[in-house]
Amino acid sequence: MARKPRTADQRGGLDCDTIVAIATAPGIGAIGVVRISGPDAERIGRCLSDQSLRERRASLAAFNDASGQQIDQGLVLFFRQPRSFTGEDVVEFQGHGGPVVLDLLVQAAVTLGARLARPGEFTERAYLNGKLDLAQAEAVADLIESGSAAAARSAVRSLTGQFSARVETLAADILELRIFVEGAIDFPEDDVDFIGDGNASGRLERLIGRVNTILASATQGALLNEGITIVLAGRPNVGKSSLLNRLLGYERAIVSNTPGTTRDVLTERMDLGGIPLRIVDTAGLRESVDEIEREGVRRALAQISSADRVIVVREDGDWEPAQVLIQEQRLPTDRLTVVNNKIDISGTPPGAVRQHGRDEWRVSALTGAGIDGLVDHLKAAVGYRKDAGVFSARRRHLDALTRVAMVLQRGAAALTESGAGELLADDLRVAHAILGEIVGTVSSDALLGEIFSRFCIGK
Repeated sequence: MARKPRTADQRGGLDCDTIVAIATAPGIGAIGVVRISGPDAERIGRCLSDQSLRERRASLAAFNDASGQQIDQGLVLFFRQPRSFTGEDVVEFQGHGGPVVLDLLVQAAVTLGARLARPGEFTERAYLNGKLDLAQAEAVADLIESGSAAAARSAVRSLTGQFSARVETLAADILELRIFVEGAIDFPEDDVDFIGDGNASGRLERLIGRVNTILASATQGALLNEGITIVLAGRPNVGKSSLLNRLLGYERAIVSNTPGTTRDVLTERMDLGGIPLRIVDTAGLRESVDEIEREGVRRALAQISSADRVIVVREDGDWEPAQVLIQEQRLPTDRLTVVNNKIDISGTPPGAVRQHGRDEWRVSALTGAGIDGLVDHLKAAVGYRKDAGVFSARRRHLDALTRVAMVLQRGAAALTESGAGELLADDLRVAHAILGEIVGTVSSDALLGEIFSRFCIGK
């Protein structure tokens, strides 16, 4: 999708210098890439290579420093603006992946006039030069950081413009309705009854429905993108660590019959059926005179307070109901899942059971009985649904879409209750501007700085 380059004010003078950075991950690897972008990229590239640069062609070359001493040997590629990732002249050196070698090449480029790139500055220039909109630029980072195959696929959809296209189509339709409403207000002699004929109200209702549909998909995308945090809590020796190992699929936590084995917070990451999951095992919740164990309980409660979901693990058949622990520790009842473990001992069948006003799950962390049902429950509890059309999204996108829905609903109420076309027109204007925040047609320097500062250097 073609994009217009940003204005001179939006660009902030970024055309005036040339940047350089290592574009591959830190550490030792077979291949390392150094990327240069800007008006002097071609000149610097020629100085560092003993081969002539051929546009969009890879050449085997020796890489030299500013004094002509050879640093490395590899491939050099040249992309002339605007046919490059950033929209500027870009030179890439693909050599051996030793950090010292790559750093020498970067320092040679700096000596010849380049400066070190800020995090995300290459992608920022792609945005400012109209190669990507803001949602697509964010999808670059989401793709790099994706924690599951589903998250990667959703990021690719956003990167190729699927999310942006739906937002822009919605914005165009809102603008069209706004023009209709303002025309009816400005030219009353045309006798356009946009309230009575249902044209405006019907179109507005359909727009609200489309916003909610996009918001639902974006919510799923944000879940895939950001993942969730689940904390395992409960009394000592109820099988929290065993449940952690079962969910992970390997022996990560030490399991012992001795109560209080877990003294600290243990965090692991996994893919929960497509959702990036951060799962936290914690110390058993009980009163203790042991100073280390008390600290472990304090840390456990701190993790519980910020978790997206808390699994309260208890031993199946135990005399103490989960409600006692929940009330004693003031656990968040709106984010709780109660798991009755060790059904291999109690003989209880696996699955869900209604107890104490909530669904509780019976499982065996030892044998795996009931675990699949628990996983399905957890995905449903955090709002996940499998959807082949989900695109990656961020919290700021959800906030913007929520505000658009609220503004349109306010306009619809004003139109229905008082026939206030002027108020509706203003709400349509606000909704159109909010959608512009998502793709970057409306943006601030502070927002751009916040977004691109989170990228890795070299991207």
